[in-house]
Amino acid sequence: MGSKNKLKRFRENETFSNVIQPERNDVISGGFPLKGTWRSGFFKNENPIVLELGCGKGEYSVNLARRYPGKNFIGVDIKGARFWRGAKTALEEGLDNVAFLRTQIELIDLFFDRGEVDEIWITFPDPQIKYKRTKHRLTNAEFLGKYKTVLREGGFVHLKTDSEFMHGYTLGLLHGAGCEVVYAHHDVYGNDYTPEEVTAIQTFYEKQYLEQQKPITYIKFRINNLPE
Repeated sequence: MGSKNKLKRFRENETFSNVIQPERNDVISGGFPLKGTWRSGFFKNENPIVLELGCGKGEYSVNLARRYPGKNFIGVDIKGARFWRGAKTALEEGLDNVAFLRTQIELIDLFFDRGEVDEIWITFPDPQIKYKRTKHRLTNAEFLGKYKTVLREGGFVHLKTDSEFMHGYTLGLLHGAGCEVVYAHHDVYGNDYTPEEVTAIQTFYEKQYLEQQKPITYIKFRINNLPE
């Protein structure tokens, strides 16, 4: 994407009512007003809140919002020029149950109160295979601890990825911590038991992976037992 296109999208994002782009320093200093009030303060309802972390173009956030009008969806990513597409589509379709938050995911517990989130989707994250990149892996113990803080008791986390490494790493961590794995499969299109919403929604990159005949993996789990 050219720099002119990026700048155009950044400018458009600033005009979108469904895009939130707070200053990092304000958030760190405790100045994010929607923390604890997303339902009443932003969505104007009491429906469940579902996050898509590392939402990219926002395909999952938008498609889930279409499928579940009784839930609120928030796509989270630091790259606003990417989720511009999802935000624009949602506005064009009048989807008032989806929003986009531009921030780094390691700050997620500064944006949501304890137990404010009902469900989390992590879709095709960078597996960060190199050892020195482990701290950026979105299912490492530190990140899972942050998710536990914002998730309600019993809330689900979904991991959908093309990376067998990420799939195996996450399963090992969950089993080691005594967390509940509700469902796991290393090829969601190669069996008849995958939840329908997992295969019915395909991201831009997922379609490319499928064309390359790469298996898509999926885990649905709870992290209640994860130590604080």
